[in-house]
Amino acid sequence: MTIDADTSITTSLLTLLNVSATKAGKRKVPEEVFVPSEKLNKRKAPRFSEPESEQDANQPEIVTMEEDVQKEAPEILDGQDAYDLHFGISPSILTDASRSAVDVSSWTTSKSRRGCLGPAVLSLPEGSAALESNETPIDILERLRTPFQGRQAKQPREQTDLQNDLLSTLSSRRDLYLTNTPLDSRKSIREAVALHAVNHVIKKRRKVLKNNERLAHAAKANHDAEPPQDTQDQGFTRPSVLFLLPFRSAALDWFSAITSHTPSPAFQIENQSRFTSEYGLPPSAIDKLAEAEPGTYPRDHVETFKGNVDDNFRVGVKLTRKSVKMFAEFYGNADYLSSIEVLVVDQLDALTMQNWEHVKFVLSHLNKLPKESRDTDFSRIKPWYLEGHAAYVRQSIFLAAYETPEARALYNNSLLNVAGKIRTQKHWSPVGVPEGIQQSFVHFDCVSPKDEADKRFHHFTTQLLPAVLKSAVQSANTVVFIPSSFDFIRVNNYFKKHAGVTFSVLSEYSTNQDISRARQAFFQGKKSFLLISERFHFYKRYKIRGIRNLLFYGPPDHPQFFTELLSYPFLDEGVDGSDVTCRVLYSKYDWFKLERIAGTEAAADLIKAT
Repeated sequence: MTIDADTSITTSLLTLLNVSATKAGKRKVPEEVFVPSEKLNKRKAPRFSEPESEQDANQPEIVTMEEDVQKEAPEILDGQDAYDLHFGISPSILTDASRSAVDVSSWTTSKSRRGCLGPAVLSLPEGSAALESNETPIDILERLRTPFQGRQAKQPREQTDLQNDLLSTLSSRRDLYLTNTPLDSRKSIREAVALHAVNHVIKKRRKVLKNNERLAHAAKANHDAEPPQDTQDQGFTRPSVLFLLPFRSAALDWFSAITSHTPSPAFQIENQSRFTSEYGLPPSAIDKLAEAEPGTYPRDHVETFKGNVDDNFRVGVKLTRKSVKMFAEFYGNADYLSSIEVLVVDQLDALTMQNWEHVKFVLSHLNKLPKESRDTDFSRIKPWYLEGHAAYVRQSIFLAAYETPEARALYNNSLLNVAGKIRTQKHWSPVGVPEGIQQSFVHFDCVSPKDEADKRFHHFTTQLLPAVLKSAVQSANTVVFIPSSFDFIRVNNYFKKHAGVTFSVLSEYSTNQDISRARQAFFQGKKSFLLISERFHFYKRYKIRGIRNLLFYGPPDHPQFFTELLSYPFLDEGVDGSDVTCRVLYSKYDWFKLERIAGTEAAADLIKAT
């Protein structure tokens, strides 16, 4: 599917958007609202880079309009700083050998601990000259670094250590996939990543200013002389940082993180009122999640869905020396993706509950040659852009509450950074469940992921479900929880045609009236089975009464859903743990989900036992 050519897409240096906004015919999400690991004692703390000279710190930082560039004073930069080493004219790591290794997925991997980020796997292209050091000096400009350190001094030490370890890792310019971002750490992580992004934009524009001045001096000194040959400092288009986010509320959070590094009076925020109005809730609206008593709703649900949860948006952010302008203009096609150098994808877990094809669509269009020149000065474009090698330099940052096969595949196949990539690891403990419940993990054989859906359906319809239907007790008051939307449609159709039992359904497309009727019919015993999709529970989080038996068509992506569903039978009076049964259908391809529920060790035993 192509992007609608009539839509206006941004020209800016920082872009916040939801992936669904780049494609026509998207699925609409229902509008209703529905600590870091401990540091090793012997590890040295990350170090900030050596301070710049006073002259450097006081020079103009960034401009986005050409006429503004001409007005700014020059900036003298060290051509060998960390930014230039990776994003300069000729990065030493961007070789034929490193690109070839990446193209054939030939990586050398090693494991180490990265301070508060915890255990991690580092992957470097086979034969790469990139260093394996765990400690990279934090590369942040002094103008940004000094106020940031001042704010760090007022926060708990654990947050500061986490941010510094994260900034140290990001300063290596390697891709980073944080596979577990606890709720308590997300704000600190956003602030650090936003600082890295703003620093990138400012360094890029300072480089442009420096080269503008060099070219002006050369032309003034001798009109007939050849201009300097090392002034390639740009991409095809101005946007260089892209944020992919699930909801407008997330865009508002990232706006706050970005502008925390551009405070008043040094910076003026343009169109701030319009942005907060369009990306927040109306003044008269009541946010029932945010204002509810603590414990009324699960905390992760509140953090995900409070505020404006519209998922159709895109907004450009333009930075100048003294301002941050919201709602910068967009281009009319996907050309604005051609020169992205830093990609941030936040809340990958929430994006999988929307439309994962949109995520894949955006990443597949990054760093492609643009269809139009956009008044580009080709003499200023970096050689690796012209050669089509920008994807090998782009730094990607993935943030997620947990891992999924889809996100791991994206990490493995779509991230081509020749500097390498880092993926954190988490050791999971089993989730808590009420005592006395009969739990049974039911394995089915499958030798290929391509056959997994068919094998699961066959085992469910020929073995698991018939065994349940033979029992008078287990064939009533039974919930079938189905993680995949595709599987949900398939099972729903099977129940309609073959099961021969009464049932209701709860999906993300159920109306309020549908939900009320289904819950009431199930609780009153008028319907023996209730089919629930994981997306329904993700968006709505209703408590279901009348449950005595639970069939998990597959382990849920969200481990807390397992605990919640097993607690619902006890909403009814007089229910004992022995009255409740639970069966989980799984294969070896459910490893990520199984690990989060049963714990790392127990999940490994379950897989080995098969």
